[in-house]
Amino acid sequence: MKRKRRRVAIVGSGMVGSSCAYSMINQSICDEIIMIGRTYDRALAQALDLSHCIDFTHTRTSIYAGTYADCADVDVVIITAGVNPKPGQNRMDVLAEAAEITKQIVIPIVESGFEGIFITAANPVDIVTQMVWKLTGFPRHRVIGTGTSIDTSRLKTLLSDVFSIDPRSVSGYALGEHGESQFVAWSHVTIGGKPILDILAQHPERFKHLDLDDIARKTKDAGWEIFTRKGSTHFGIGSAIAHITRAVLNDEHKIIAVSAILDGEYGQYDVCAGVPAIINSEGIQELVELKLNEEETKLFNNSCDLIRRNMAGLALEPVQAQGV
Repeated sequence: MKRKRRRVAIVGSGMVGSSCAYSMINQSICDEIIMIGRTYDRALAQALDLSHCIDFTHTRTSIYAGTYADCADVDVVIITAGVNPKPGQNRMDVLAEAAEITKQIVIPIVESGFEGIFITAANPVDIVTQMVWKLTGFPRHRVIGTGTSIDTSRLKTLLSDVFSIDPRSVSGYALGEHGESQFVAWSHVTIGGKPILDILAQHPERFKHLDLDDIARKTKDAGWEIFTRKGSTHFGIGSAIAHITRAVLNDEHKIIAVSAILDGEYGQYDVCAGVPAIINSEGIQELVELKLNEEETKLFNNSCDLIRRNMAGLALEPVQAQGV
């Protein structure tokens, strides 16, 4: 029996898109990758360079340059093309340019007949994800943003250094906007299954140096610390995109903190924010609604309000796919 090939298109042939493709090739996540860039030559160069990795991996991933028309029968379209903030700007400051780029990408992809799952990583990712949802008219479970997946990874890494453990032994989430208003839900952070707040209460002397507010700040600022030193962040977010894509293609039912459209969850409607979700072959199977404490609820609501204010005023009409 012939197995269905798992096909992915990556829109954006810069550092994030190529890092994502590199991660997927080395993890054998899919069978075929189409690189789509602002210029065909750039996409072709990346595809050729990445194809030279295949001899050193377990399996063969076909990778080549393509166009939006090639998205018609892929399983996942990943959007990494966007705008980097200039010095002194934050992610929200590039919204106008990001909105225009998103329209230029999404409209021809929908018109190609694409019926798969969108994964967005371009900033401001929460708003870009909601834009993709509105432009496509797709059900909300088929549009996923990377959201606070990378922030959650940064949180686990910081805590793993404090407790001298593997970051995969830390459970917890950064929630809300992938940006300035994000926060850590400390009431749900555990180390080896034990709540971190209990650990600190039971060992006040041993961990008196640990400042949770400082850890949350470092989690939020980690991307900027990298960006200001080398002009981009791409390895971590590239791996995060690959992680989400693998959960989709392998029907993993894995819980990941992603940008998701809220429709009553956490008391929020018509806004996209970072929350834990079960990811499977249909996209988002279900949102995991954590019981936040009063302070965390306030922080989450404030974050959603900020996202909603910035989203307001963007005129977005769903695209009518040809022949659909």
